[in-house]
Amino acid sequence: MSKKVHIKTWGCQMNVYDSDRMVDVVAPLGYAPTEEVADADLVIFNTCHIREKASEKLFSELGRLRSHREAKAQQGGRMMVAVAGCVAQAEGAEIKNRVPWIDMVFGPQTYHQLPEMIARVSREKGVVLNTEFPPVAKFDFLPDTSITTKVSAFLAVQEGCDKFCTFCVVPYTRGAEYSRSVDAVVKEAGRLVHEGAREITLLGQNVNAFHGEGPDGKTWGLARLLYRLAEIPELKRLRYTTSHPRDMTDELIVAHRDIPQLMPFLHLPVQSGSDTVLEAMNRKHTSDDYRRVIDHVRAARPDTALSSDFIVGFPGETDQDFDATMKLIRDIGYAQAFSFKYSRRPGTPASAMTNQIDESVKDVRLQELQKLLREQQEQFNIATVGQTLSVLIENKMQKDGLVFGRTPYMQALHLAAPECLVGQEVRVGITSAGFQRLEGVVATVSADAA
Repeated sequence: MSKKVHIKTWGCQMNVYDSDRMVDVVAPLGYAPTEEVADADLVIFNTCHIREKASEKLFSELGRLRSHREAKAQQGGRMMVAVAGCVAQAEGAEIKNRVPWIDMVFGPQTYHQLPEMIARVSREKGVVLNTEFPPVAKFDFLPDTSITTKVSAFLAVQEGCDKFCTFCVVPYTRGAEYSRSVDAVVKEAGRLVHEGAREITLLGQNVNAFHGEGPDGKTWGLARLLYRLAEIPELKRLRYTTSHPRDMTDELIVAHRDIPQLMPFLHLPVQSGSDTVLEAMNRKHTSDDYRRVIDHVRAARPDTALSSDFIVGFPGETDQDFDATMKLIRDIGYAQAFSFKYSRRPGTPASAMTNQIDESVKDVRLQELQKLLREQQEQFNIATVGQTLSVLIENKMQKDGLVFGRTPYMQALHLAAPECLVGQEVRVGITSAGFQRLEGVVATVSADAA
């Protein structure tokens, strides 16, 4: 490979998966990945529209990149620049107008067409703008091999959303819900395991709404897919994200009890503990609905660690609404969580609501909520000190003699151990814990550690 591609990724795990697959798509054209943007012949910004000021961050990055592009040209080379992902999908025309020197702007559904887009850029002047929703799923055109497989790998099984929460742009940037076939998922999972993956996280905007065609011609849900994937030899761990409370079926909850490879960790976003706010968000579940789901999950697998998403300062949120969210957090208890201030997303119903909350109020609420979540995460981690846990070693760290791994509960762990343990499950005695990570000592090493 004589050319280099540099991809900067923002946002969710689906974007990470997409970026890895973009590397695979351009590999046959001679592109190898590089961490050094100045060395790249192709730079791709894979964007996320969920985070605040996503567009401003993108344009800042493009401004900084221009000097590298000009330096490449002075050396007789060419640096192609592309914007991909959800910001590209939502604001493609504006990107094209504000950055006329850019080469490609394409949405998350069309990156399988990168070879064709690169060819067009090579022979034509102007910007290639590709933000349509093609009638055929991109997954059918992605390569069967990968050069980016890791010990812990992502696998997209579902994409898009039909829920239309009033704060969310996903239905407009990722399109309607689509599920891959079971055969396609199993084939990719088998390939990932063959290439060294020992843990696979199934991805989807609403992954537990998976409804793919099974090998028997019938529609399979996520639970049945998980049972099938658990049959793959050498696949030690399974996870899935992101879920919706409305799609936590009884069958899926039972799978948490019955599938040893399915880790006792569930990311289940609730967004708010106030029924008034949940209704304004169009979540179509109440706080008690959410509590009941959590009760059922814990009854099936008592040691399940929980994660969630929270939005503070949604339009119309009162002090009482915020207090209801804080109460829900205290009632349930989380091992980790993601929390954000509400920010307007153009085109979403919530952006047009007149009862917007002052930024100073959002700031205070977010700080209070994050303080509680941090305390809970730290307490959860500290409670593991003295225990012996199974840790999947994912990679060698930069500091000599240290490796990085994760417990079944998604806790990060630093361990003094040889690099040869990468890819193995190790029984680790937990010796210390903080908010962000654990430390421990090797107890036993076993390919069948549980």
